[in-house]
Amino acid sequence: MTSSPEAQIAVVTTTVGDAAAAHRLASGAVQARLAACVQVEALTSHYVWQGVQQAEAEWRLVCKTLLSAAPALRDWLRAQHPYEVPQLLTHAVQAEQDYVLWVAQQVDPASIAGPGQAPR
Repeated sequence: MTSSPEAQIAVVTTTVGDAAAAHRLASGAVQARLAACVQVEALTSHYVWQGVQQAEAEWRLVCKTLLSAAPALRDWLRAQHPYEVPQLLTHAVQAEQDYVLWVAQQVDPASIAGPGQAPR
């Protein structure tokens, strides 16, 4: 069984360069009630930045939220993010109805006043 269109789940991902920033963003997104759950994963990224190939440790945040809350979560992450050009990817996903209901109980996009501001 999948969710109804008005309560679809989204996964928003981003990466940061250190564990402290990852845990700060993960905790803040959950506390602001913009994400029901944020998983933090260590990984190595290979990319080109300013013409130079890089291979560096990063931490990926996998944020589970409602599709309707994803724009507010992305705005919040962008305002808090340490990177000049943060990766912010959003994927709509299907989920079991009981998980969708749990996410909907945890996420409240109205609980944040605006990008970078503290929850009300």
